[in-house]
Amino acid sequence: MNILVLGGGQFVGRYIVEAALERDDAVSTFSRGKTNPHLFPRAHKLIGDRRAGELGALEQGTWDAVIDVNGYFPREVRQSTSLLKGRVGRYLFISTVSVYADPSRTGEDGPVQQVENPETEEMTPQAYGGLKAVCEDVVREAYGEQATVVRPHLVVGPHDHTGRFSYWPWRAAQGGEMLFPAPPEDAMQFIDARDLAAFVLHLLEQNTPGTYNGARPHFTLAELQSALAQATGNAFEPVWVDAGFLQQQGVRPWADLPAWIPGDGLSRTPTGRSQQAGLKYRSVLETVRDTLAWLKSLPEVKVAGISREREAELLEAWKARGAIADS
Repeated sequence: MNILVLGGGQFVGRYIVEAALERDDAVSTFSRGKTNPHLFPRAHKLIGDRRAGELGALEQGTWDAVIDVNGYFPREVRQSTSLLKGRVGRYLFISTVSVYADPSRTGEDGPVQQVENPETEEMTPQAYGGLKAVCEDVVREAYGEQATVVRPHLVVGPHDHTGRFSYWPWRAAQGGEMLFPAPPEDAMQFIDARDLAAFVLHLLEQNTPGTYNGARPHFTLAELQSALAQATGNAFEPVWVDAGFLQQQGVRPWADLPAWIPGDGLSRTPTGRSQQAGLKYRSVLETVRDTLAWLKSLPEVKVAGISREREAELLEAWKARGAIADS
């Protein structure tokens, strides 16, 4: 295939380009050329800035498909869909599960968020999902049955610049008592970036229309703890702390303990349609092991989540609470 990737220098785009080149696809990337510019010498690099409306490099050329990795605002997606109309076979837009308005209805046909001003170009956490939903509509209106939308869950794995899921394998490798939010049967969910890339390319290869959740099936916090133990040789001692207590102590789900969303249906996002369309996924253990190996290769590691000092304070407070109850 001859593929155009809007983005391609960082994480999700990086893995898509890498996987496409490994399949011997012809790949063109369009970006500012500032993030990892020396990656992928075999790719044809087109330079521009869609945020600034500088799309001149896209005015010529035809492709079998375009993968829009970094479209965040309707104006920029409208410009790219219009400019490429008639010169690409399929337009695949990378969206997000954050488009869903109701965490308990995250099937692909569930209601999506609305945004007060769809033309705003101020990105906030509150506007993010709604703006992505509008971008999806722009793509569908322009390309109809030649539009494909993939809504990734939390994307994880090596080269994750956000440091979110990376918190867990890196913290586990440090050893000692490690805080886990109870109950152990609570759900967690993500998609390995490599599996997402393979799925996106499979949809293009099969010329598949429609909307798909980009997520592996959910697993439990107990399964995460087991994978971390296997990956680190039982380097840590898990301490399960009640979720209600953690929230009383001001611990923020998702932010302080990344990827943890207690009782939220978003962590049980359906994946049946995606699996039927060809989504394959690796084990939690493989993702954990590979992420940890990558982290250990870095000269400096920065991950999200609470500090060791804050974790120690919480564990001490939890144990003191138990001691008082036993006295």
